[in-house]
Amino acid sequence: MYRLIRAFLFSLSPETAHAFTVKCLSLLNWIPFAGALLRAVYNVRDKKGVLSREVFGITFKNPVGLAAGFDKNGDHYNDMANFGFSFIEIGSLTPLAQPGNPKPRLFRLVEDKALINRMGINNKGVKYAVGKLQKNKKKVIVGGNISKAAGTPNEEAWKDYERSFSLLYDYVDYFVVNVSCPNVKDLTKLQDTGHLADIIDRLLALRRYYDDYRPILLKISPDISRELIDDIIRLSLTSGIDGIVATNTTNSRDGLLTDAEKVNACGNGGLSGSPLFDKSLEMVRYVHEKSCGLLPIIGVGGIMTPRQAKMMLDAGASLIQIYTGFIYNGPAFVRKILLYLKKCGTGNE
Repeated sequence: MYRLIRAFLFSLSPETAHAFTVKCLSLLNWIPFAGALLRAVYNVRDKKGVLSREVFGITFKNPVGLAAGFDKNGDHYNDMANFGFSFIEIGSLTPLAQPGNPKPRLFRLVEDKALINRMGINNKGVKYAVGKLQKNKKKVIVGGNISKAAGTPNEEAWKDYERSFSLLYDYVDYFVVNVSCPNVKDLTKLQDTGHLADIIDRLLALRRYYDDYRPILLKISPDISRELIDDIIRLSLTSGIDGIVATNTTNSRDGLLTDAEKVNACGNGGLSGSPLFDKSLEMVRYVHEKSCGLLPIIGVGGIMTPRQAKMMLDAGASLIQIYTGFIYNGPAFVRKILLYLKKCGTGNE
């Protein structure tokens, strides 16, 4: 059935298709028992807790989450939980609303099962998301992905992270510091350990004033050098960062099946989907080995099959996230991954 639905959605522009999808999610809330029906169809029973795991002090009912970017503003975290996700990452969020880059800014590469986006972290601002979190009681673990505003110079980026962190603290379960989105000018330069240490130190110091502990993770690019990765790992281990999200989208266009002219017509932007998997997998494996397994890792990037989900976990990821794979494979994708992991093992035995 999803093949027919996907054919319709893919006849629309990617951004229009996304808007249509989330509108349908909103409409389902008005249909009695719709959420319960979705959970019955797409959730996997796990009475023995084979799929569950505890990571950075939080118990996840299974290792599969929804990556940031789908639910930018915290409108649909409970809706998406109906499809089997054990955690939803909202954002990226900035202190104030920002429109992002001019359209068109999202493109499909169907032959490659990939997307190119240069959205520019369009969002309604952290206060909007807080309002949603206050209004709608969480039925799922929610992570807050935070970033600097597009117009904020890197020297003052810490102010944006600090403000969003403070406003969100009481409403999310963990944080992800996004310094690796390729679609905001100079944002990836914040991965330099000088800038990064300043941001991390301020957030860690701020966290001490709260009664409840919220884990802080760092999201890294698949395109950075081994030398910089080593610096980030050392900084994470010595500073007290709770984990790494590996990885964000890539600027690489290597090995694509889509006609080069079509790819070039898309212009700049981060590539997600199937072509990203090998780079993300290698990054997860490297961080896991280099940190001697001391840094929990959320593996994300190009997971398009249940087997690839297990490969990511076997490489050292404690948890995984999907997004583009969900778009191409449909609402049953999480269930297929979880059934496969129950059959073959989750790496958590």
